[in-house]
Amino acid sequence: MIVVSDTSALSNLAIIGHLWLLEAIYQTVIIPDVVASELAAASNPKISAILKVGWLQTQSLTNTQLADQLQKERGLDAGEANAIALAFELQADDLLIDERLGRQEAIRLGLSIIGILGILLVAKQRSLIPQVQPVMDALINQAGFRVSPQLYQRVLALAQEHQ
Repeated sequence: MIVVSDTSALSNLAIIGHLWLLEAIYQTVIIPDVVASELAAASNPKISAILKVGWLQTQSLTNTQLADQLQKERGLDAGEANAIALAFELQADDLLIDERLGRQEAIRLGLSIIGILGILLVAKQRSLIPQVQPVMDALINQAGFRVSPQLYQRVLALAQEHQ
């Protein structure tokens, strides 16, 4: 299975100490060079340490035209644009991305996407975590991850964790 990730998904999971979920679910995650550079430049040591995990692979884009186009014409940041382009190039099974505009562009290109909240639902389904809510709360409170009240309730419902 080929999975490509952008920066924020990795960063947010690292901040709350749940980066291990990606290895447990996917075994290997691929990131473009630009995402590796963004992680390396992070001031938070939990984020810069992500590059030390053995299951994360960095790969260069062979054709940067799509990434450039997504940045210039669609207004995506470099990490998102390169992750989408690499996922498209590798015909990835999943693209791990949370930003709305990036998700829209990935879908427009026919890519299968999953976000952090989807990862949490898979993790609960596979009994990797007992509950989604405490992890979702940690994302919101520690990592500053934004979740609308409607989405929060929808994820709890999907996880069968009713308030």
